[in-house]
Amino acid sequence: MKKIAVAGTGYVGLVAGVCFAEMGHSVTCVDIDEEKVNLMRSGVSPIFEDRLEELMQKNYAAGRIEYTTDYASAYEEADAIFIGVGTPEQPDGSANLSYIATVARQIAESVVKDCLVVVKSTVPVGTNDKVEQFISDFLVNDVRVEVASNPEFLAQGSAVKDTLYAERIIIGTESTWAEELLTELYQPFNLPIVSVNRRSAEMIKYASNDFLALKISYMNDIANLCELVGADVQDVAKGMSFDDRIGSKFLNAGIGYGGSCFPKDTKALEHIAQQHGYDLRTVKAAINVNTDQKTMLYKKARNRLITFNGLKVAVLGLTFKPGTDDLREAASLENVPLLLEQGADVYAFDPVGAENFARVHPEGQHGRGSITYVASVEEALQDANVCFIFTEWGEVKAVTPAMYKNLMRTSLVYDGRNIYPVADMQAVGVEYHSIGRQAVEREVKASVTSHV
Repeated sequence: MKKIAVAGTGYVGLVAGVCFAEMGHSVTCVDIDEEKVNLMRSGVSPIFEDRLEELMQKNYAAGRIEYTTDYASAYEEADAIFIGVGTPEQPDGSANLSYIATVARQIAESVVKDCLVVVKSTVPVGTNDKVEQFISDFLVNDVRVEVASNPEFLAQGSAVKDTLYAERIIIGTESTWAEELLTELYQPFNLPIVSVNRRSAEMIKYASNDFLALKISYMNDIANLCELVGADVQDVAKGMSFDDRIGSKFLNAGIGYGGSCFPKDTKALEHIAQQHGYDLRTVKAAINVNTDQKTMLYKKARNRLITFNGLKVAVLGLTFKPGTDDLREAASLENVPLLLEQGADVYAFDPVGAENFARVHPEGQHGRGSITYVASVEEALQDANVCFIFTEWGEVKAVTPAMYKNLMRTSLVYDGRNIYPVADMQAVGVEYHSIGRQAVEREVKASVTSHV
């Protein structure tokens, strides 16, 4: 088994480090935040992720994983150093590589033996070449350092499972030595390995994520047309799913994709194409559809209501998907500020994301509107005038159509995740608007005055 160092303890770095330790390697995770390091040493995960804390505690107790801020001691004797730091989106859509560069220089100044540097972070095509040159420029000791690409394909909420039982491992190398060492590191996982050159590995990551984003945006585009022509997007998706060429995944229409990958990676690939004078039209279209889709329900509700001012608005779900506390590119971040600007009194429920959301929008008054964080769906719905569903948490899916009818002052529901069968909402008299399906309108009884 090998000695591994991992730079960065976010979703990519921490999950990778814990999973390598679970496979028997000796792992040291490096982070600049001393408080965060102490938290991890105590067995507490800084991110909400299924099974992660359990495996952190197990492997720390077994002596297979350690956490430190001392990068020099972590890097100097490592056989392989994995870089899993963030590459956040810049205003022009390009990836910010400053964190990669910082780690690369630290590695160059610390290593005292031959080692392989493995970039797991999502980076533009050609970045690994630059990282290798950058390390060479600052290398202190006369040792061999090569760079390999090993993009991750985990999904937040199932990151541990996606790493331990991945469908494939992509490795991009430029030498037999690097290929054999990286293959050896992954041997205990017993997973299919696809070995390509570095630039192909970098492109595989973008091409894979952007294809899934395209699929989501395509279905959302079809859903919007379904509403106009009287078709049901869920029936359409079911019919499509039987075609092996299409498959059943990523056919669920909704209020757009979010998270740390799809929004950033689509913009980054479009930027890469522009740099090379190419117009990546399909990806650009996916970005535009997704941007419009996020506020689709808000616009429907705004057209339906005279005003949000003074209305109690229930918001169910704040994170971009269930199973994570991540808010990045979540639909709630687009819609809640719009509601507050219009004077709504928002009552928001999320089982794990409320604390993070409150850092952006603290509880209390916001101009004409206000936001209150509640501990249950029922509290959010009680006497509400309108409800928005942004995340399909189990607690939200457990709410029956009758509960909306009985708890809300006006049972007016805008469902961004198509949780309920339209017929079920219609049967109990809930006015129900979803994505790509027939709306259930409320019957308005006009009063008739008799004139004699």
